Amino acid sequence: MRARRTPAVGATLRWSAHRFPFAQGGAAGLRAFVPAGSVCVDAGAGYGLSTWVPAALAGPSGRVHSVEPLPGPRRPRITARLLGARSVTVHRAALGDRCGRGRLGLPVRRGRPVHGRAHLTEGAHGPGPDAEFHASRTVVAPVLTLDLPVRESGPARLAFVKADVEGTELAVLKGGSATLCRHRPTLLLEIERRHPAKYGVRPGDVLRHLRGFGYQAHRRRHGHWAPVSRATDDCRNHLFTA
Repeated sequence: MRARRTPAVGATLRWSAHRFPFAQGGAAGLRAFVPAGSVCVDAGAGYGLSTWVPAALAGPSGRVHSVEPLPGPRRPRITARLLGARSVTVHRAALGDRCGRGRLGLPVRRGRPVHGRAHLTEGAHGPGPDAEFHASRTVVAPVLTLDLPVRESGPARLAFVKADVEGTELAVLKGGSATLCRHRPTLLLEIERRHPAKYGVRPGDVLRHLRGFGYQAHRRRHGHWAPVSRATDDCRNHLFTA
């Protein structure tokens, strides 16, 4: 029974992806990019909703690294136990351009932390869009590079990376340069102009960086991934293929 739980959860989330706002926007179109037995990374996993689609597609012979720096959203680890998903490894860390320790600004609304808007404060010029919150906390967490969890998985190919990191996408990519060159994974990045702006980065900077590695950007249109030349504000999730 446990062997069927992860595929069932993954199928439900793919079905939900374009119907409900809580689901990852690109989850419905990932089957072609995550073959069985492959390695995947979910950076900024939060409560793990975006972990289970690649886990289901990669199957028990694959490996998914679910990376989340905040101690509050522990559900990926708990859910992995409940599902018997031994292929999922949960890391309490952020991804960046170098290893170390980092400070995250965690906004607070009405006394409750807003986990989905936490961001690394190093290199940020103020809180950016998080200025809408009147309070915040500081959380210290380890910072890894994308290359490290991939190295842990041995010779298996990294097929897919999803990153929802509130503006530090470019830093994550720079910290994974060796991985991009060697594995050429498909990337699903949440890119919103307002978040990278606090680091002095524009969406075009991310696209130009990836073009240097031979990547093409796509957005989801009418049930298909359509190539685009730039990231626009009406689309948060962009897929990049090498």
